[in-house]
Amino acid sequence: MKTLQILGSGCPKCKMLAENSEAAAKRLGIAYRMEKVTEITKIMAFGVMSTPALAVDGAVKFSGKVPTTDEIQRILASA
Repeated sequence: MKTLQILGSGCPKCKMLAENSEAAAKRLGIAYRMEKVTEITKIMAFGVMSTPALAVDGAVKFSGKVPTTDEIQRILASA
């Protein structure tokens, strides 16, 4: 099971990232758990300085933008 971590304050871009991530995981048919990380100290512990960000199993894959569902799908397929 993959852990998809959405790093951000909960802004509209963060919500869009969560939706795109969920759609990509469902397209691939993979088991996943979605976690929303909103505490700034926890976000900074990932080394992220610009949100929203997506981490997969604790490794940051995107930061400072909302990737498309297709972009996320490619990352999940290769992870």
